[in-house]
Order: sequence, then C-alpha cells, then structure tokens
Amino acid sequence: MAASPPILDSSTVLLVGMNDWLTQFATTLKRRTDANVQHVRTKTEAIGVVRKQPTDCLISEYALDETTGLDLLREIREETSALPVLLGTTTGSEAIASEAIEAGVTDYIVLSDPAAQMTDELTERTGRAIRAAQQSATTREKARQFDAMFNDSRTATWVLDPEGVLARVNETAREMVDDDIDTIIGEPFWTLPWWSQAGATNTDVHQLVEKALNGSFGKAVVPQPPEADEQRVIDLSVRPVENESGDIVSIVVEGVDITERVDLERNLRQSEELHRVTLNNMTDTVLITDEDGEYTYVCPNAHFIFGYTVDEIRGLGTINDLLGEDLFDREELAEDGVLKNIETTATDKAGREHTLLVNVREVSIQDGTLLFSCREITKRKQREEALATLHETARDFLYAETHQEIAQHVVDDTPGVLNLDASAVYLFDGEANTLGPTAHSTTLTDLNGPLPTVHADGETLPSYSFVEDEALFFDDVHDADRLENRATDLRSVAYIPLGNHGVFVVGSDQIGAFDEVTRELADLLAATAEAALNRVTRESQLREQDRKLQTQNKQLSALNRINEMIREIDQALVQAETREEIDHTVCELLTADDRFRFAWIGTNDPTTDIIDPRAWAGDEQGYLDSQSFAVRAAGTEPAGQTAATGDVTMVTNVAAGLRDEAWRKDAISRDYLSVLSIPLVYNDLMHGVLTVYAPAQHAFDETAKAVLGELGETIASALSAIERKNALLSTSMTRVEFTIEDPKFVLSRLAQDAECTLSYQGGVQQSTEGSYVFVTVEDRVVNDVADAASQLVGIDEVQQISADGEEGVLRLRLTQPFLALELADHGAVFREATANPTTTTLIIDIPESIDVRTITQLVRETFAGVELRAKQTLDQTAEHNLYSEFLDSVTERQLEVLQTAYYSGFFESPRENTGEEVAETLGISPPAFYQHARTVQRKLFTTLFEGNNLPVPAPADMV
Repeated sequence: MAASPPILDSSTVLLVGMNDWLTQFATTLKRRTDANVQHVRTKTEAIGVVRKQPTDCLISEYALDETTGLDLLREIREETSALPVLLGTTTGSEAIASEAIEAGVTDYIVLSDPAAQMTDELTERTGRAIRAAQQSATTREKARQFDAMFNDSRTATWVLDPEGVLARVNETAREMVDDDIDTIIGEPFWTLPWWSQAGATNTDVHQLVEKALNGSFGKAVVPQPPEADEQRVIDLSVRPVENESGDIVSIVVEGVDITERVDLERNLRQSEELHRVTLNNMTDTVLITDEDGEYTYVCPNAHFIFGYTVDEIRGLGTINDLLGEDLFDREELAEDGVLKNIETTATDKAGREHTLLVNVREVSIQDGTLLFSCREITKRKQREEALATLHETARDFLYAETHQEIAQHVVDDTPGVLNLDASAVYLFDGEANTLGPTAHSTTLTDLNGPLPTVHADGETLPSYSFVEDEALFFDDVHDADRLENRATDLRSVAYIPLGNHGVFVVGSDQIGAFDEVTRELADLLAATAEAALNRVTRESQLREQDRKLQTQNKQLSALNRINEMIREIDQALVQAETREEIDHTVCELLTADDRFRFAWIGTNDPTTDIIDPRAWAGDEQGYLDSQSFAVRAAGTEPAGQTAATGDVTMVTNVAAGLRDEAWRKDAISRDYLSVLSIPLVYNDLMHGVLTVYAPAQHAFDETAKAVLGELGETIASALSAIERKNALLSTSMTRVEFTIEDPKFVLSRLAQDAECTLSYQGGVQQSTEGSYVFVTVEDRVVNDVADAASQLVGIDEVQQISADGEEGVLRLRLTQPFLALELADHGAVFREATANPTTTTLIIDIPESIDVRTITQLVRETFAGVELRAKQTLDQTAEHNLYSEFLDSVTERQLEVLQTAYYSGFFESPRENTGEEVAETLGISPPAFYQHARTVQRKLFTTLFEGNNLPVPAPADMV
C-alpha cells in the first residue's frame, strides 16, 4: 500500500456520484488521510457545496443522475477555473476524453482495473492535482504582486529574458515611444527605440544589461535618441531575478523620467543657439535700422522674401530703397510705439513683385531704433483676389438657366480666379455616354488643338477623372499614361470632376503651374460650378415635373368628364328599348354641354362599301351630306377607315395633311379640328361606326381613345342585346342553309377523321366545365367515332349515350365556344348541322328583326368555304310560344337529364337504355333520374294541355 500524499491531510475533497469506485475511494481517503471528504450524489448538490465552502479538489464519475460529469465540469468552470476537477469513468472513450479536455478537466481517469486496485493511483493523482493547484495559486499571487509594481505609472518597467531580450513592457514605458511595441518584443534591449536609432546599439545600455546578466545591480542615466518625438532622459536601474537554484531567470529594468531636470539645464545652454536658428529659418524677415534708415541688423533669412543676401541688402542703401518711401508716419509711431499690418509691395532680386505686411516698432538694440518685421502675403493676396472673383462667378451662376451657360461662365472666369488662361468644360451626355467640350477658351485650343468628344469609358484623362470621380493634377501632363494628344503644348493640366455633370479642365504651357493655393482655388471653382449645375438640374426637373403634373391634371379632368359622360350613356343604354333609341341617345349625350362638336353613327352598306348615317347630334352643318364615307383602310374619312380596319381611328390634328385628303377641308370649315372614330363591335360582329368631332386640336389622347373604345364595345353589346330581345319576341323568321368546307369546325373535322356522318339537332348544355352537345353517329361504329373524337384538341370529353350497330349518340364536351352560342348572342338559332367526310351543312333560323346579312357575315368570318344554299321564311307563332313556354318552365339540369335520356333511347320501345343506365351516364342515382324524368314530363303535358286549352276528344261510347 503506497503512502498518501501529505498535502491531502489539510485538503477538502468533494466526491460526486454513487459508483462503487467512488464509495471505496471515499472510504480509503478517510482511513488513510485527515482530509475533509464530502460525498454527494447529484450535480446540484455538488454546485451547492462548491459555492458555500472552500473546496480543494472535486472528483466526479461520468454518469450522474439525470446528467453527466461533463455538464457538472462545465458549470464548475463557469464559476471558477482554479478548482481542480478530476473526471473518472469505467467506460471511457476518446470522444469523452476530448470533450472533458475541451471543458477544462484537470485530470481524466479511465478506471480500467477493479476499484480496489485503482485506489492508490486515485490518491496519488488527487494529491498531484491539489499540489499543482496550490502552486498555481502561489504563482498567481506573486504575479499579482509583481503586476502591482510593474504597472506603477510613475516608473517605466521592462522585463528581459536571460539573454537580455525584451519580453515585457509596462504602459508607462509604452507611452515613451510611438513604435508598435508588439513588433519589437524579442529584440535586444540595447537596440530598442527607447535608446537607439533603428539598427544601432546603445553602448551604455548594453553594458548595463551585461552587468545584470553577471548577477550585479546597475544604474545609469541614459538619454533617448534625438529622433524621438519627446526626447527624454531616463534614470535606469537594472537588477537580475534568480530562481530557487540561483539561476538568472529574468532581468527587471526600471526607469524614472528625469527629462524635466535635464531640459532645464540644457535649455539654459542652448538658448542663444535656439534664437539664432529661429531667426535663420522663420519666413518673416526682421530688419533693424537707425533713424536715418541705415541697417544695424539684417535677418539671415532675408533671401526668403527678397532673394538678396545680407551683404546685398546692406549694399542697396537705406530701408526706403527696399520698402519704399513714406511707409509710415514717424509721429504716429512715436505716439503708439508700434504700427501693425502696413501693406506694401517690394521687388525681389529677380524682379518679381511681392505683397508684404510690415510691422514697425520702436526699439533700442545695438544702435538700432526701428525694427521692421516683414511678412510675405503675396499668395494670400492672390487668394483673396481670386476668392472675390469666385464670389462674382457664383453670383453669375445664380442667373444661369442652362448647363451651357454655366460652362461658359466657368471658362470666362478661370483667368481671374486661377490666373490661368487655358480651360474647358466637358459636359456628360448620358444617352450617348460621352463627354463633349461644351465651352473652352481660345488659349486652350491654341495650345492643344481641337477638343474631341470622348467616350466615358475611363480610357482618356477627362473620361478617367469623370468615371472615377477623382481630381487629377499634373505638373507635366506628358508624364500621364492616358494622355491622348501627345503633340499638345500643354504641360501643367488639372482634370476636376463636376459631379455627374462632367469635367473641368484647366492648364498652362508651363511645368509646375499648380501650387497649393492654385489647387485649392481650382477645387473651389469646380465645386461652385457643380453646385450651380445641380441647381439648374433640379430646377429643370421641377419644371418638367410641373409640366407633367399640369398635363396629368388636364388629362384627369378630361378623363373625369369622359367618365361622367360614359356613366350617363351607360344609364341610357340600360333603359333603351330600341336600336334607334340607343343611337340617338348616344349621339345626343356625346354632344351635350359642348362636350364634343358633332357625333354620328353609321352602318356599312356591304353592297356599296359606303357608311350610311343612321343617327347624329350636335353641330352637323351639312357635313354628312358633303361626304361620301367610303370604306377604305386609308385615304378616306376616319369613319370609313374604322369600318375597314375594325380599329379605333384617331386624328388629333385635322389641319395636318390638309391638302392630302379632301374631307379635312370640309371638317376644318366646320371647326372639326380633331376626330375619333370608334367601331361598334361585339363578339367580332360590327354593329356600326361611332364618329366624334371636337373643336380643338389634340382633344383626344391615348387615354380618351382607350376609354371611348371601351364605350364602343358597351354600345355594341347593348345593340346586340336589343337584337336578341327582338329575336325572342319575333315569330317570323328566315331559315337559311349554308354549306361549309372548313376542318376548323369540330363536327367537320370529326366526320373526316372518323369517316362517318354526324348530325346535330340543336341544343347546347353550358356549364362551368364547357359546352356539351349531342351528335348522332351514322355509317360507323360508335366506339370508333368516340376514339377519334378523343384525339381532337377541340374536344375535352367524349361520352357514349347510345349505340346500335353503326348508329348511336355521343355527348361531346368542347374546349372552344360552339357556333350555337355565338349565334344565340346575335339572336339567331343554330337549328341543325350535318357533317360527312366531304361537306358540312348548317341550318340557322334568323328572326325577322335581325338582318340576314349580319348572320351571313358572322358565318363567313367564322368558317372558310361558306356557300349560301337556301333561304325560306317561316311563321312559327304557335310553335314558338309553346316551345318558349316549355323551356321557361324547366331548369337546365332537368333539360340535361331529359335530353340525355332521349338520345340514350330511353323513350324507345323497347328501350335501348334503362333508367339505371341513363342515371349512371349522368352520374346520379336512379331515383333522382326518375324524379327528373317525371317532373319534366308533367311540365311538358301541363304546357301542352293546360296552358294552351287544347280540346279533349270525347270517348267513343259517349258519341
């Protein structure tokens, strides 16, 4: 049995879990050591113990009640990282070990042997974990003490490794230099920027560190290198730090800033030299003279302004020869003692004129009585004058209304602002994506030649400046890669973008013409121009927006008037009883309240191809009698064009083309200045042409055209409804027979494909799914015809109603509107159709109120190869009344059931299909079928016997 580590005797150990090995380990600890051993079952209990009392080590099994030792470890680590935690498991894995290490476990123990054999190892590893934790705590305490000294803000501290290389530095030392400290960690201390220039060695510091490396304490006063921003003098003390073995593990260097004390001493020594250097390098020139103007002192920097040496200035004569006569009033100076900011001009050695501000002061220095301080303000003066000119330019911009005017102002004012004569403004054309020279000076074209328009692709200098929004200044533009004209005499050139508007170009034939002031003024001029261009753009956009709003308001007002008129017309159409009433009401409402000057409705006479007026209103003035409204697609009155094309014809200015078309002269003479002709078309059938005339040009726009075009459809629909109503009331009709040769007709196509004869006896069932029709099949097996029908795209569904050899009935659901529905919309009845593989015959009943030509036109427009074969007049008063009365009494569903039963042979004797079979075809129950059949039979007999009072013959035995 191994001895227990002594450290356990004074430790508190917390065991978590109820595994046998934990229980046995707890017993061993209590028996062998004086440790305070606590044993809990759950994670919650363990966390409570750790929070309430100091714990030196926690040992947990992996599997805990409702959780794991890993979860306990993670929660412990949220509380503290110092507590050693051991995790033991009898079923360890690499995954668990990896998670434990990642969670911060102190030791991970796999209990591969029986618990009794693992006790010694567990005891040893527990003691080792506690010992390591205590050592870490001691180390941290020492570190905290060292950090307190290390972070002393009064002392700069450096820590070096045993080789004298910088390892650590405190904040006070960091603030002494501007260098990135992290980049110099690891460098020899005597080469660092606190003491040395880059790459150099400070010998004093090096010797001081070597002394410490030998185990001795050292001290020295070391100045920082001259290039430091705040050159300090540091009092350094160096001492070695040894470990328990006496080996040097680090060197601590402490430094105290004694710069202030050293500076005071140095400043006293350097005062005279500092004054001399200052006078030599300042831009102001100081001159001292006696009362006669003879120089007693000339500042060594006189050449900065005047270009003369000190001896040359003295050789010029008196101060008056340099600054001019009557510079100041001597009596005023005597009174005030100093005269400031006297503006004067002086000429330098090269003959250039300078503007100076001179201060004159009475002094008494080495026989001198007057001190002159001269300051060069030539550039400032030029800038002030340029700004004044720029201010005037900005005022001119306020009155400019176009981009071109602003561009010209920029070019005209450039010489006054920049003192440069060569300039141009390129403006951007967004549609062409180019920059064009909108304005330029003569000097620029003299030096460069003609200015081309450039593409905004960034390849040329103006284009690059504009695209990249970058100002370009060249001391010599010949050095630029993107210079397009290598033969140009321009040298200094600037390209400054004007926002989204273009580029300002200014230059000179001299190299280096742009100094700091000129660049600043050029930028100001460009910015002012850009602001003016933005203003003009905004104002232009506002004017355009205002124009659009006014136009929209006018259009809206006109549209409101039209809509009000259309509402009135719609109400009138609902109440109208005849076509004549509709025609006259529409014309009268269109011309009421001076809405339009004149309106009329006409019908195309197909025999003459001329529009015959049938109703009109307004100021006609004999116009209809003066014209022959020929139906042609062009070269005729708008009514004739509309009748020919079927489209709305709009003439916004009748005066245009006055000599090309005769009708225009007659229209203008009656103040018809704009015309709109509208086709009255419903279901592809034209019911006439409505033509409206206005006393103003452009009275009709696209909106009015569309709205009145829809009105035409509404009027045509109302006319069609009147025709259908009249057709229902008419008992006299014309039966016409057509033959057609057109495979587009679904029955013709089916008869050709199935090689059979098909007959349709009228009647269409209309539902949400489509149109249903019944056709009788002859000369072909019904199944074959059904198969052929299922292949046609015009047929959605085929249902066999009855079959008897080569005869039978099919019910077809069609994908497209059936001819019977189109005829019904116009009041006609599709009575019968017979189709065989070669030809198809159509029989249509047309009420007396409907023009046969209208239905004939509809059939010809629908099919090709149409031929009118027969026409006869029928009187069907009784039949019509009886049929209508019966149809009014039954529902669509009842009619569908009866029709299906009829074509299924239910009423034949013997029956071809039973009631159950018919019900199955309809998808209803047999009782429902019989109920429908009895109901329809009762209504039929009621209509036949009761509604018409037919006499009942007496029985034979009663005669």
